[in-house]
Amino acid sequence: MKSISLLGLCVFGLLSLPGSAQLHKVGGKVVIPESSVSVPADVGVRAHTNIRRFVPAQVLEGRQSFGPPYSGYGYETPASLGCVYRIVSKRIGGCTPDKAKVVPVGGSKAIAIVEAYDAPTAAEDLAAFSVQFGLPAPIFEKVYASGSQPANVAGWELEASMAIQIAHAMAPSAKIILVEAASNSYTDLLQAVNIASQRVAAEGGGQVVMGWGGSEFASETTLDSSFTTPTVVYVAASGDDPEPIWPSTSPNVVSTGGTTLRRNPTTGKLLEEVPWDLSSGGPSAYESRPSHQDAISATVGNFRGTPDVAFISNPVTGVWVLDSNQGGWQIVGGTSVSAAGFAGIINLAGNFYSSSAAELAVIYANLGNTAAYHDIRWGYNGAYGGYTAVRGWDYCAGVGAPLSLVGK
Repeated sequence: MKSISLLGLCVFGLLSLPGSAQLHKVGGKVVIPESSVSVPADVGVRAHTNIRRFVPAQVLEGRQSFGPPYSGYGYETPASLGCVYRIVSKRIGGCTPDKAKVVPVGGSKAIAIVEAYDAPTAAEDLAAFSVQFGLPAPIFEKVYASGSQPANVAGWELEASMAIQIAHAMAPSAKIILVEAASNSYTDLLQAVNIASQRVAAEGGGQVVMGWGGSEFASETTLDSSFTTPTVVYVAASGDDPEPIWPSTSPNVVSTGGTTLRRNPTTGKLLEEVPWDLSSGGPSAYESRPSHQDAISATVGNFRGTPDVAFISNPVTGVWVLDSNQGGWQIVGGTSVSAAGFAGIINLAGNFYSSSAAELAVIYANLGNTAAYHDIRWGYNGAYGGYTAVRGWDYCAGVGAPLSLVGK
C-alpha cells in the first residue's frame, strides 16, 4: 500500500469551534491499494483499479472506530451527491452530508459493473448500504464471466463494492449487474465486458461501467470495437495518474474525470467543485479525434481528448462505501467513483441512447449549457499539473460536472 499523509491538511480546517453545526476534526492519510499502482510490465496486458482510500486519523491512532456514517462528517452520501448534482426533488442544508436526506429516485433497465476478481460480500454490503442511506432494496445480480468464481483481491474488491453502491445510489431502481472477470488481464476483462454488454442489452439497454484501465498502447485501437453493442453506453474512468489511460481514451466510451467537492470545514456547506489535481486528462497518443469533439478541435487537435465529463473523485472529499470483507465502512475516491456515479446519472435521466456515440453527441451538444453542466473554470490536473481548467471544455473536467438530468 502507498500512503500520502494528510495530517494537518488545511482544507479540512483542524479547528475546534463551538456550535452544534461544526464538523469533527479530521486528519489522516490517503492509501493507494496495490491494485491501483501502475506497473510498466502491465502496459497493454493488464489493467489496474482507479481507487484510493482516505483513512482518518481517529482510525490510524486507534482512538475511534469509523462508521457507519453519522453526524458531524463531511464525506459524501447518496443524498448529498443527489443534492450537489441536482438530481433530487429537494435540496437541503447546503447539500451537507450530515444534513441532506433526500435521495435520488428512479432509474430503470440495467447498469453492469465490470471488475476483475471476486467481491464475496457484494450483495450483502449493497443491501446494508441501501438500508443505511434509505435507498430502495437493490435489484442485484453477480455473474462470473469465466463460469467459475474468481480469486479475491482486496483492491479490486473495494472498487467493485464502491461501483455497485454508487451506481445504485444514483439510480436506485436500475438493475445492478456485477460481472467479475477471472483476472485483470485485458483478455479476461474484455470477455467480461462482452458478457456485461449482452446482459445489459437483454434488459433493454443501459450502461456498462469500467472503473479500471492502464497506460495507452499502440494496439488499443484494435480493441475499441469491444464497446459497440447496440443499446449500451460505456463509461470509463479517466484514471488517477497524470497521463490518459485506455479504455477511457476509446472514442466508444464516455470518459469521466475527477473533481474535489470543497466544503466549509466548520459547517460542511458546499463551497465549490474544482478539478481533482490527480485525475487524468489529456490528448490520446493513439486515438483519433471523434466527430463529437470536432467543436473543440482547436484544443484537442487530431486526437481524442479526455475526459468528457467530471464527478467527485478526490478521496480526501470521498464517498462512503461499505465493504465488510475489508474492514467495514470506508471513505473512497478515485475516478472509478466518477465512472460509476455518472453512469448512474445517465441511467436516471432515462434517455437510454443507442450507443456511446449518441450519448456523447448529446453531452457535447450541451457544452456551455448551464442547466446541464457546471463549467469548472479554475484548477489544474495532468502531467506536471500542466492542464488548467478554463471556460468551456478542458482536459481537467471536459464539458463539466453534471448539473441536473438535462443533457445526459
